[in-house]
Amino acid sequence: MEYTYEDIAKMIDHSLLNPVLIDRDLEQGCQLGRQYNVASVCVMPYYLKRCAEILQGSTVKASTTIGFPHGGHTTASKLAEARQALDDGAEELDMVVNISKVLSGDWGYVREDIKAVDEVTHARGRKVKVIFENCYLKDEHKIRLCEICGALGADWVKTSTGYGAGGATDEDLKLMRKYSPPQVQVKAAGGVRDLDRLLEVRALGVTRVGASRTVDILEECKRRLGL
Repeated sequence: MEYTYEDIAKMIDHSLLNPVLIDRDLEQGCQLGRQYNVASVCVMPYYLKRCAEILQGSTVKASTTIGFPHGGHTTASKLAEARQALDDGAEELDMVVNISKVLSGDWGYVREDIKAVDEVTHARGRKVKVIFENCYLKDEHKIRLCEICGALGADWVKTSTGYGAGGATDEDLKLMRKYSPPQVQVKAAGGVRDLDRLLEVRALGVTRVGASRTVDILEECKRRLGL
């Protein structure tokens, strides 16, 4: 499959969500994301404002998480997080569904929870990725979530937080692509650690990946392209 450096770099959301990263790590990580011209830098919420400052003037978007990592926050809390993040310069939000409510089959609650964050974000011209945490779900749950996200107009459906019991599998990516409408993109998170794996998920229709090994992936990309 033919690709350019930009094709690959603009698939990567550089992840800075490990709770033990200190301010210096986050500063360097944001600078790295800008240097490598990735799609976005996804940073812990408290550091988002600084992240947006570092990325200003580039094509790299500042992003953060909502209801992370377990999704059990109240909808009001998620809304407050989303509004704060948008005020702090977020261009994309990665929100976790209420996993407990998904497993309980309370689909009305699940839909309204996603809808609240989706609407406030889209009203500001920004985008939403909805994280399922597939390792805890059955296929029937994943399919229903794809249908809900499609109906609500979410921008991406995302496999995992990277902090659950499992990451992105081929089976889940195929399922999510199959049951999401064409305008809803698919993001793989958890386990995309090298260029070969990124290319594999790209071939399945994935347009974004969450990655912490961004340098390894993109330096290998440059090497293969002779850059």
